[in-house]
Amino acid sequence: MKTSLQIEVRPTEIDMLGHVNNAKYLEYLEWGREKWYERAGISFAEMKERGLGTVTVKITIHYRKEVRMGEKLTIVTQPLRKGRKSFTLKQEIYNGQQELVTEAEVIIAVISLQQRKAVPLPDVILDIFA
Repeated sequence: MKTSLQIEVRPTEIDMLGHVNNAKYLEYLEWGREKWYERAGISFAEMKERGLGTVTVKITIHYRKEVRMGEKLTIVTQPLRKGRKSFTLKQEIYNGQQELVTEAEVIIAVISLQQRKAVPLPDVILDIFA
């Protein structure tokens, strides 16, 4: 399942060089993942009720092209692979000309909120990869 989220770059996201600060891309990617969770039916509230949570354990990001204020961006998020206790999402950010400006792989673990340790993926996540 693939999701897309459109955003517009705001003045507060620009650094001294006149383009988006690298840290803001992490925020953009997080917004894309939130949209993906929503569409995938992975409710944070329901996960919490089950005593589970998800944590980002690794992000590999490649900045390909600068982005400036006012540009419209599309954040694309899709599942890439699953492990026993974690899964990986592929994320791409495109500008208004459909040029790839950033790509990332994000590894996310499922944890027990009580034990604060990784646990096997629940069915709600396994079903996405079926």
